[in-house]
Amino acid sequence: MKRLLCSALILGVFAGQAYAAPADTAPSGVDKTAVDPAFRPQDDFFRYSQGKWLHDVDIPADRASWGAFNIAQENVETQIRTLIEQAAQDKTAKAGSNAQKMGDYYASYIDRAHRDALGVAPLKGELARIAALKDKRQLAALAAHFDAIGAGSPLSMSVQQDARQSTRYLVVISQSGLGMPNRDYYLQDDARLADTRAKYQAHVEKLLTLAGQPDAAGQAARIVALETAIAQAQWSAVENRDPVKTYNRLTVAQLKALAPGFDWAAWMKTQDIAGKADAVNVEQPTYVQKLDGIVATTPVDTWKSYFTFRVLSVYAPYLSQAFVDENFAFRGMVLSGAKVNRPTEKLAIAQINRDLGEVVGKVYVEHYFPAERRRQVEEMVHNFLLAYKDSIETLDWMTPETKKQAQAKLAKIAVKVGYPDKWRDYSSLAVKRADLVGNVMRSRAFAHRYAVAKLGKPVDRAEWHMTPQTVNAYYSPEMNEVVFPAARLQAPLYDADAEPAINYGAVGISIGHEISHAFDDQGAQYDGDGNLRNWWTKEDGEKFAAKGKVLVAQYAGYSPVEGYHLNGELTLGENIADNAGAIMASRAYKISLHGKPAPVIDGFTAEQRIFMGLAQARRGKARDAALIAQVKSDPHSPSEFRVNGSLRNHPGFYDAFDVKPGDRMYLAPQDRVVFW
Repeated sequence: MKRLLCSALILGVFAGQAYAAPADTAPSGVDKTAVDPAFRPQDDFFRYSQGKWLHDVDIPADRASWGAFNIAQENVETQIRTLIEQAAQDKTAKAGSNAQKMGDYYASYIDRAHRDALGVAPLKGELARIAALKDKRQLAALAAHFDAIGAGSPLSMSVQQDARQSTRYLVVISQSGLGMPNRDYYLQDDARLADTRAKYQAHVEKLLTLAGQPDAAGQAARIVALETAIAQAQWSAVENRDPVKTYNRLTVAQLKALAPGFDWAAWMKTQDIAGKADAVNVEQPTYVQKLDGIVATTPVDTWKSYFTFRVLSVYAPYLSQAFVDENFAFRGMVLSGAKVNRPTEKLAIAQINRDLGEVVGKVYVEHYFPAERRRQVEEMVHNFLLAYKDSIETLDWMTPETKKQAQAKLAKIAVKVGYPDKWRDYSSLAVKRADLVGNVMRSRAFAHRYAVAKLGKPVDRAEWHMTPQTVNAYYSPEMNEVVFPAARLQAPLYDADAEPAINYGAVGISIGHEISHAFDDQGAQYDGDGNLRNWWTKEDGEKFAAKGKVLVAQYAGYSPVEGYHLNGELTLGENIADNAGAIMASRAYKISLHGKPAPVIDGFTAEQRIFMGLAQARRGKARDAALIAQVKSDPHSPSEFRVNGSLRNHPGFYDAFDVKPGDRMYLAPQDRVVFW
């Protein structure tokens, strides 16, 4: 399933400011201590709205970036830690209960002494499995096993909705198997990336040495060479955004013909999908073809080295301290720029959140998510849907035929807020108090079985693909739904005590953003039932694409680190969503007033508070290494450009802050991009 995730002042009167009602007694919700009057809102709204915060706040040493979303997640993790530590200390927890699972998983993670005593021993069985490899025909089964336990392989298997027939599930095969963020790190002629490649090979050698592998330097060189060949065969991040190009439904016979040297029967049997899947979607068929050749020309011993490193690399965070430190030295320090690793207790909480997601989520919402909050946000979403409905009807660039299809899709969007109504059953997952690696491995195998069990069953439209304690949100094109987890709806991203305008900016930008994904360059290719189908007239499709090209050029001009510009094509969908979300936040807030005048609070009009809420909820700063990784692989633009880039295209922003020609935030009307 292609889920599109979001999921961030000068006091007084501005020239040209519209009339507003008298001041309200509710707090504005604006963080005035963050405002930097050294910056004009008309020149750099991102730094104006939070310049003092950006200047005063240092990125924590254990972080690659820091901002409002990180602070919210930190708050959530603190709350969850209290719940999990209580479970860990509960001597009466029944075996197999959710409390026992949380408590014992946590205990297994923080027991450093036990982990250090074990060293690499927990991986003994997996290393023996690799050592037993004698023939390349056995590679398929080994690759499938490693994929199922989350250790990684050149092919990734998942079970998703069929993009052409969204009422059924389909096995999806995707490119995978690289140890660095994506193919660019291996292939681009860039001084920074060349240095990263050298450090990566040294890292591979060190991990192999820690595990007692012979000729670690020689193995490391061969592993990196193999990964480079895999990278050369892979599709780019931009190509992988195309839902039509990545939909290639093949029968099992066609799959075998695509790569005849690969033992697909063994691969499917090990994945436990043999006989359960009569067809598969191969997202990158040319990659699979080329991988067949790579398998044929690469010696068995090199593959053994490759898989040895894969399991060591993926499971290093759960081994002894030496492995943990080496893993962080490359993945934390080199790739993201973090200075120190996060405390063990916080790493444990993050891991349990991933592996026992809805176990933790159920307890979290019981303690920290008021029922009234759910109702409030559902009402906000309703207003956003009304805003989109009105907007579509009044578009001057879309023909009536396409408008009718757009309205039909909008009317079918499902809304999920806070937490699932049906919780996932983890009863078949065994968690042991003194077996961290086993807990991780069993959790990943559990997730694999959960996915495979969907095959042949009706699509579960009650399922969530994000936990309630996740500070994010998403739109699913195949489900045609927007989902807003409970943790996204709390401080500092939601102020329950403030006048609503600030929340229509801070949370509303996310609501408008996610709904917009139904109509971005990817989502617009799916109909209201979640099927990949072109419902656009040729004329409207061309107009939409032309607007997209202008936005691509705009964002390609932004550079967060000298020498590194945003990839306007990679970030197009998220940039469309940011721009549309900002515009819809203003419109939805007006709908919420039901004709009443909007108050002025703390010297800000309601429209100004919306923009302040939007910007301050997107506040953030990041280390250069993290920004480079984001530019290379993340479809989201960095915070600065999510704020300034979207507001430069927002007609209401010009009115709210009297932006004029000559101001740095100004774009001529003909250069502004407004989709909805």
